[in-house]
Amino acid sequence: MTDKNTETAAPEHAVSPVRMPLEPVPPAGVIHLPVNARGVALTIIATVAFVFALSVAHAFFIPLLFGIFIAYTLNPLVVWLERIRVPRLLGTSVVIIAIVFSAALTANNLRDEFNSILVSLPTATQKLARAVKNLQRGQGSTIQQMQAAATEIEKATNQAAGGRPVVKSPVEQSVFNLSQWLWASSIGVVGFLGQATMVIFLVFFFLQSGDMFRRKLVKISGRTLHTRKITVHILDAINTSIQNYMFMLLVTNVLFGLLMWAALHWIGLENAGAWALAAGVLHIIPYFGPLLIMAATGVTAFMQFGTFSSVLAVSGATLFIATVVGTFVTTWMTGRIAKMNAVAVFVSLLFWAWLWGVCGLLLGIPIIVIIKVICEHVDGLQVIAELLGE
Repeated sequence: MTDKNTETAAPEHAVSPVRMPLEPVPPAGVIHLPVNARGVALTIIATVAFVFALSVAHAFFIPLLFGIFIAYTLNPLVVWLERIRVPRLLGTSVVIIAIVFSAALTANNLRDEFNSILVSLPTATQKLARAVKNLQRGQGSTIQQMQAAATEIEKATNQAAGGRPVVKSPVEQSVFNLSQWLWASSIGVVGFLGQATMVIFLVFFFLQSGDMFRRKLVKISGRTLHTRKITVHILDAINTSIQNYMFMLLVTNVLFGLLMWAALHWIGLENAGAWALAAGVLHIIPYFGPLLIMAATGVTAFMQFGTFSSVLAVSGATLFIATVVGTFVTTWMTGRIAKMNAVAVFVSLLFWAWLWGVCGLLLGIPIIVIIKVICEHVDGLQVIAELLGE
């Protein structure tokens, strides 16, 4: 007869069940976020490579983006001409020729005013030099002291090296600098004309192609009907955003130019029409354009009137007009069109200005609008759209 305790007792060689290690419990107030280190590293490498490619190939991307944005802006005119039985090729040619002819006619009408500005530059420089000397009379300026210190350091360095300081005459230095400046300016003008010609041809071919690229993008986006519908919706949203943004630029820049012409004409500044046109063009550059035109018109007012009160009047009028237009028109229209927060817009402008300079300032906002539209409709990228949105 066996013992019941012996029968129910577990054998000594029985294997105890394996217990899985428990995941560490994060302390209170800490959110546990799983991070894919390999994915993050690959994303960073791809982003750096993409930014490097944009920087190296800026001569290709800048005219391309300008051509795309201008073509999006002018496409409604070509479509309207098609509705009234005008062939697309003829309508595209008419629109391009009309815009180029209008720009040339405007420049020709303001040629005399720009020529008078260039003619008055030597006299204006002499006035500025006399004013600076009057301000510095009786004591050496900080710049002069720094120049004297730099000269002494250079002499000491040459004596320590056993060489003799090479002194160039002011005439040689000025002639060399002037020729170098003229050469650099001519190269810049030739490069600008070349890029402008490429942009004109790109706009012509984009407008002539119609919706061909749109149909191709929809075709290669996916085989399912749902994916193609999303692609069509994204392209429509991009088209609407770019056209609205370009319309906003047109309205605000024309308004700023007209108000600047009225203010400068009332103050009595010479060549008010030329400066108003320059103000309207520079106002395209966000934030920095009004500062440039304020500095240029302030210097011009000082050259003409010779008083600092005129500088304050012109600069104050420019700042007031830029503030009114930027606050009550640009901000309102940008908010309705892009619906982005000001911090995201300014940071994006800093990035594109660092990458492409002035062209980056012009293209920064349209690019960030397109990125926001795409992120809103692509699964997994809604976080970026949320960061860019209001």
